[in-house]
Amino acid sequence: MQENVLSSGPVVTEDNLLNLYHLNELYGNVALRVSRKLKETHQFDIPITSGIWGGTYLIAEKDGKSRRRIWRLYCLVNLPQNSPLDKHENLERLIGCYCDEFINAFKPYQMDLKLEMWGGRLPYSNSSKPSITMHMTDSRERIRWLRTFFVWNHVPWEESVIHDVGRILKEYKEFFDLDKGPVDKDPKDLKFLLQDIIIIYRTIEGACSKEFQEHAEPIMQKLMGHFMGGLFDPKLIRELYLMVFDSALIYGYEDALEGPFAKAGLDIRKMENWPVEKINWVPEELKEKLIPPIQKIFAGFKMNLAEKKPASPEAGI
Repeated sequence: MQENVLSSGPVVTEDNLLNLYHLNELYGNVALRVSRKLKETHQFDIPITSGIWGGTYLIAEKDGKSRRRIWRLYCLVNLPQNSPLDKHENLERLIGCYCDEFINAFKPYQMDLKLEMWGGRLPYSNSSKPSITMHMTDSRERIRWLRTFFVWNHVPWEESVIHDVGRILKEYKEFFDLDKGPVDKDPKDLKFLLQDIIIIYRTIEGACSKEFQEHAEPIMQKLMGHFMGGLFDPKLIRELYLMVFDSALIYGYEDALEGPFAKAGLDIRKMENWPVEKINWVPEELKEKLIPPIQKIFAGFKMNLAEKKPASPEAGI
């Protein structure tokens, strides 16, 4: 397969895995194309940043290759406030551009994406200006879906990732609430919850206390071992869920983020009620601790990919 022009290498590998470095590149370049198209066709100046949502890159191989086949793709898109997109018809134009660009971007990988819906509200996003979702499916079933989250504040992708962890904690609290007890949920859904428990920890690890890291690390290692070995047994999935539930990890995650946001008068447990100007806002204290590790991961992917590339015929001339 020829390399997609939207990334420096193929997003889908020969064994149907994904290279997450190249997927992140693709998302970023699609954002640039959509921005350019809106300016050319409608004279809208809409800066956009975008990247992977979900943190699967945190548990990838050293060159960015996923360790397991990924069936659900998620994309995070950051849009400016107080722009022409505040008008519904212009938002429709943005969605149309995104659909066209995604269809073309993934077509070389034998995917046939189609828009199923857009405009859904992302749970626990800002009440006054909620994030919206766009859902596309692949008729060829190379993937199950591509789901995009449009968030209303234009910041670098890494900042938006960190901010959204707080929203995810609110969304997942109901599954790990010690006061309410464990939930009775399909093991397939529990498996995705457990994967995200790993991803959340690896994303905010640098903000966690040493004591909490010592508590969480053995649990992470046990979860990772089962995921890497193949986690399909419903009974085992349930046992691991109960282990995570009893360990109260979700409360430790909240504690890691609570203090820095509280200094700015923001309650991490009530993110949906924050002022709209605080959408995607991250305190400097957390940016300094959490963004460099993400950047380091992608720099490592880039370096390792470069080392694997065969030298060109002109090399050394």
